[in-house]
Amino acid sequence: MTGTRYTPLTQSLPATVPFVGPETQERQRGAPFVARLGANESVFGPSPRAIEAMRQAADGIWMYGDPENHDLRHALADHHGISPDNIVVGEGIDGLLGYLVRLIVGPGDAVVTSDGAYPTFNYHVAGYGGAIHKVPYTNDHEDLAAMFAKAAEVGAKLVYLANPDNPMGSWHRGSDIVAALDDLPDGCLLVLDEAYVECAPDGTAAPVAADDPRVIRMRTFSKVYGMAGARVGYAIGAPGLISAFNKVRNHFGMNRMAQAGALAALLDQDWLAQVQTQIASARDRIGAIARDNGLSPLPSATNFVAIDCGRNGAFAKAVLDALVAQGIFVRMPFAAPQNRCIRVSCGTEADLNAFAAALPQALAAARSA
Repeated sequence: MTGTRYTPLTQSLPATVPFVGPETQERQRGAPFVARLGANESVFGPSPRAIEAMRQAADGIWMYGDPENHDLRHALADHHGISPDNIVVGEGIDGLLGYLVRLIVGPGDAVVTSDGAYPTFNYHVAGYGGAIHKVPYTNDHEDLAAMFAKAAEVGAKLVYLANPDNPMGSWHRGSDIVAALDDLPDGCLLVLDEAYVECAPDGTAAPVAADDPRVIRMRTFSKVYGMAGARVGYAIGAPGLISAFNKVRNHFGMNRMAQAGALAALLDQDWLAQVQTQIASARDRIGAIARDNGLSPLPSATNFVAIDCGRNGAFAKAVLDALVAQGIFVRMPFAAPQNRCIRVSCGTEADLNAFAAALPQALAAARSA
């Protein structure tokens, strides 16, 4: 026996994941974080109704979850004014991206994304042997025209666009995205990741018809709904594409407690509005802390703020490391010139007080280095 016979593609891939989790970092540093401000979770938590629904569902956890996600899909359809045939539910946007790539991308197939954009999409594409083509940001925004031009140039099957964007927090007007679709090449699908759209100004969500075969839109309960640990996301698309997910998805991937919690959260829009207000207030506070320390916060339509540290990626990384050493978990963009920034998630008053106390020391340490 010579060992496990991996495929050549698997053998060529590094055994890494896009993000090192805060728990891993806590184990490495031998202490918990004082403020968890790096994963863009909602520290404001889910609706109390969602928590109660999950508690009640726990009694039935011995059963598999409904593989059709019937109740949640129909509630989402009512919420958006579309048909349940336009909706597929999955294990967060990350899980849905994996299923979509599995459906569409084979070895050598071209896809387009922005250099430094959400890396989990790239992780899935690499896992199926796709060819990733990147275009740079323009003024800290994903460049729609450049992305669609690159898609035409390389014959891309997918273009990935996050609106609002992670990691910069910037955004496009939804009407501009719709207008740009005229330049999307035939046979290319726009993957529109709207994970943060509930945080964004009115007019950010692209007014794309659910049946438009050129676009699949992805939403999540991980951000404003405060249920990152439950792993619930959904996609909106043309019925033919949505039904194709049934060929590859994990039919028992959604657990009963997550289904119940997401349904209750969706029906509690008052709680959502309250969290949106808290996010806006926290963004303002993060911006004020940045300015108090001579730094520039970028405008944000998300539940985080990218802070321009004023120099290069090495300096921003030194600031980040010094914050982590003080127990403040934050992250930063991967690619230049966006990596001149650190990215700080919205937090509670106590979280942001801790960040405000740690940032001057982090800057001093980075400057002295």
